[in-house]
Amino acid sequence: MSRAFVKEDSGFVPPGHFGLPPRDDPGFDAAAARALLQAARDADTPAAESATGYRWGEPRLHRHVRRLLHEAEALPEAEQDTRYIRVARRFLAP
Repeated sequence: MSRAFVKEDSGFVPPGHFGLPPRDDPGFDAAAARALLQAARDADTPAAESATGYRWGEPRLHRHVRRLLHEAEALPEAEQDTRYIRVARRFLAP
């Protein structure tokens, strides 16, 4: 992709690339939770499952998803990503 079309400080991550640290990195699970939620929001859960090695709803990631959900809900209402919040709640559903 041409750099002319990428705003580097936008947080843009190309499709299929989730910016995951190495699996042995202590922050991997948090990054995996974020990747799964973002992919679900964008209707691409299988790609994130493949990239992270975790399935949707993985109990090991619940604490990270709860934190991400709390952060998303804490934003002013006009800035909230309602689809992201909805998929985070679905991730945590029994």
